[in-house]
Amino acid sequence: MNNPILQVKNLCIGLKKNERTLLVKDVSFDLSEKKTLALVGESGSGKTLTASSLMQIFSSEQIAIKSGNILFEGEDLLQKSENELRAIRGKRIAFIMQNHQMALNPLLTIGFQIKETIFGKTAKEKTALAEYLLYKTGVAEPKKRLSCYPHELSGGTKQRILIAMAIANNPQILIADEPTTALDVTIQAQILDVLHELKEEFKMSLIFVTHDLGVVRTIADSVAVMHRGKIVEQGLTDEIFLHPKHPYTQSLLQSVLSLEGYDAFEENQYIAS
Repeated sequence: MNNPILQVKNLCIGLKKNERTLLVKDVSFDLSEKKTLALVGESGSGKTLTASSLMQIFSSEQIAIKSGNILFEGEDLLQKSENELRAIRGKRIAFIMQNHQMALNPLLTIGFQIKETIFGKTAKEKTALAEYLLYKTGVAEPKKRLSCYPHELSGGTKQRILIAMAIANNPQILIADEPTTALDVTIQAQILDVLHELKEEFKMSLIFVTHDLGVVRTIADSVAVMHRGKIVEQGLTDEIFLHPKHPYTQSLLQSVLSLEGYDAFEENQYIAS
């Protein structure tokens, strides 16, 4: 891939109490500037742990990065101090949490929670920016929503709010962990459109973590397929979908075909062999 903004090399993650147990094994991939990489795999494959390790936001009491490199603009994040990482988290690399029901504090207003994520602005500027971010993510009546509490909003609106919080400081990389989980198909499509439009407008690179191959082809430039803590296959999206090489990738695609019967695959005479 050209112009990688992020390079993950031979990443191994394991349990602190068991030196022999590796949850993520020798994972390597590149993320190019202004491109989207999809990390795909079933639950427990290690994709969320891999994504969270990029910002080191997993439980440090139980999990540790054993070896490897995470190069962001050529600098190894694994060599950074906690203070140095705090200057990167949320500002240069942002993360959209998986569960929109749990990610927002039920006791605080939406406006307070968005403004809390914004750096280097006055109170007035934060309020104006929070309203603008809600507008950009497609939230209806954004000014009114600032004074709402999470329980007053739909799941789709809460997901948009999490996206607004993640892009508040115009990060270079946005990591979206299962952002369409527990949303109906119509809302899923809207969220995908929002992410794509924001990525283009803010010139971000995107890591899209999902178990749903149905959404990957519409949003990703490249795909890395994870299974049992390893990347078993990676490449450009069309290559992975039309000419999968690994048996696990083939089985994932066959399950999509059997459940949804994509006409696009039939038109391209797709055969999983």
